[in-house]
Amino acid sequence: MQRAPRMKRELQMLSTEPPPGITCWQSGDQTDDLRAQIIGGAETPYQGGLFSLEIKIPERYPFEPPKIRFLTPIYHPNIDNSGRICHDALKLPPKGAWRPSLNISTVLTSIQLLMGEPNPDDPLMADISSEFKYNKLLFMENARKWTEEHAVQKNLGAVENNKENNTQEQKTLPRKRDSLSAQQEMEERPQAAKKTCL
Repeated sequence: MQRAPRMKRELQMLSTEPPPGITCWQSGDQTDDLRAQIIGGAETPYQGGLFSLEIKIPERYPFEPPKIRFLTPIYHPNIDNSGRICHDALKLPPKGAWRPSLNISTVLTSIQLLMGEPNPDDPLMADISSEFKYNKLLFMENARKWTEEHAVQKNLGAVENNKENNTQEQKTLPRKRDSLSAQQEMEERPQAAKKTCL
């Protein structure tokens, strides 16, 4: 099986030479279930945020791309409410650009770039995409608000305090949701409003 030795090498590389602003580790003993964190880039609405991601490695990796989704809510045209990401590197050709020569590190780096440079022409969230295209200031404001609400809290204190922060976040979530009622209305629109990126 090619996956096991390949993942061993990749995890070693990710721990010794992680890409700037990105950390990735095994979730438990399984090399096919990983977690990652991306620090929001400077001069983007995600600055100061710490975004958690889940990475599932398929049986046929590296001939199939990893399945990656955001666990931290993020306001972005190419990332939906379930955390799914619309990105070429996560899809097989002919629609996608995944190649066995790519790895977890390069894919996480390209997701970090996508955060700073959304692609409104291939959206998962049609409403956020049109906001990005036609009302950039409102998009920036909403994305910053979501970052403060969902991603900055987890950055307070060290990662060891994560459990405490998560408990606190769950208590304050209903109040946060009220303040974002406009965005929630968008989220609850029928699926037809969203283009499926497959």
